[in-house]
Amino acid sequence: MKKLPVLLLLCLSPLAIGEGLPDLGDISQATLTPVQERQIGQQSMLQIRLSRQFLDDSEINDYLNQIGDRLVENSTEPSLNFEFFAVDDYTVNAFAMPGGFVGVNTGLLLITQNESELASVLGHEISHVTQHHYARMLSGQKGDTMASMAAIALAILAARNNPAMGEAAIVGTQARAIQKELDFTREHEQEADRLGLRLMEKSGFNTHAMPEFLERLQHATRLLEGNAPNYMRTHPITSERIADIENRISKQPYLLLPDSLDFQLVRTKLIAAQKTTADAVSYFDHALTDQKFGNPVAQRYGLILALLRSNDVARATREMQILHSQAEDNAMVDTLEGRVKQAAHNDADTLAFYRTAVQNHPHHRALVYAYAEELLQTNQAQAASKLLGEKISNYSDDTTLYQLQARSFAKLGKHLEEHQALAYSYAWQGNLPAAIEQLELARQAGGSFYQLSSIESDLRDLHEMADEQRGGK
Repeated sequence: MKKLPVLLLLCLSPLAIGEGLPDLGDISQATLTPVQERQIGQQSMLQIRLSRQFLDDSEINDYLNQIGDRLVENSTEPSLNFEFFAVDDYTVNAFAMPGGFVGVNTGLLLITQNESELASVLGHEISHVTQHHYARMLSGQKGDTMASMAAIALAILAARNNPAMGEAAIVGTQARAIQKELDFTREHEQEADRLGLRLMEKSGFNTHAMPEFLERLQHATRLLEGNAPNYMRTHPITSERIADIENRISKQPYLLLPDSLDFQLVRTKLIAAQKTTADAVSYFDHALTDQKFGNPVAQRYGLILALLRSNDVARATREMQILHSQAEDNAMVDTLEGRVKQAAHNDADTLAFYRTAVQNHPHHRALVYAYAEELLQTNQAQAASKLLGEKISNYSDDTTLYQLQARSFAKLGKHLEEHQALAYSYAWQGNLPAAIEQLELARQAGGSFYQLSSIESDLRDLHEMADEQRGGK
């Protein structure tokens, strides 16, 4: 096991963020460096991961990152390390945070009618980040209103996400004043639209999807009689803004693009999660029988999800055979097929299937989780430990990988490594007391001089950060 990553130490420590910053009371100096923007975003992400609203679904988040990365490659800052994630909230909203963190509510994923509409939202949010709109707004702050970077992170989270979350996260007149100052201006919105359209065009999406999506939201606002979606509140949509977009794309061709299967499967997964088990089975059964709307491959995928929830493994197996014959090679379909095989308790067949599937889709984390789980269930902890170690080197902030790794170490009797892995999982979740407790247990388990020295160093760092956080409250 390695020491706590430097990035984790920076994002957990309020003082690390505050050190060396310009005096925000002096307008001429009040600018943020890219590193400081990233640290603010990391602070916000820790708050989000600690909340119940973070959707810990690797398939949905990986899909958002696939679309987002495709757009980022054509941005003005293609080397910026973006992270796209889903928020478990069925209101319609999306938001960007400094440093490349972009959140998308499940409600927005469901209201988009095609992949280009989703790309239009992500392109807009990416442009807020690459144009450093937060830094530009904070550079105009007057007075010493920013006590710390942690306060900025909380204010941004409240301003850009669900207002109810904001009210719970931020209290006091000073914090509310900060939130008020973090509303994007009309110029910022227009700039994000303009650059977002350019990203869509360069990335091969249909640019006409942007005004179509905004017009539909604007129409929905009228029907709701003032109860506007959160996206409308944080990104004010005006007829002037829509007209400006339409003028910019008037000479661009209207592209009729097929949506990826992943887009359909992600939305189907969310629809299935919204419904009770019985309602989900009935919904997808009727959709497949009527064949009047939707993608039959995605609908059968949703039906199998619902059948697994109802423990109807026999029918799920039959439907999976049909889906397998209909669907193209797809990691989400493979993940579902693995779940069906696991439910049927054919361990040898399941292990062979996962081994091949992970080789074919090495970056699909849901498959890795499931394969590691199956290895642990079949007492192959050494193979699980090797697999997880390889994947953690690529996903150093993946808390699920650390938890699975801890279980593999426990089965192997490596208790120091078990507690150390749990400590990293808790630390990435922002739970410093639990991380410290696990490192104390790791120290008590005993180990080599190098291992114990590394743990002592990590403990000093975490205790210092915990003291700083308590002092900042």
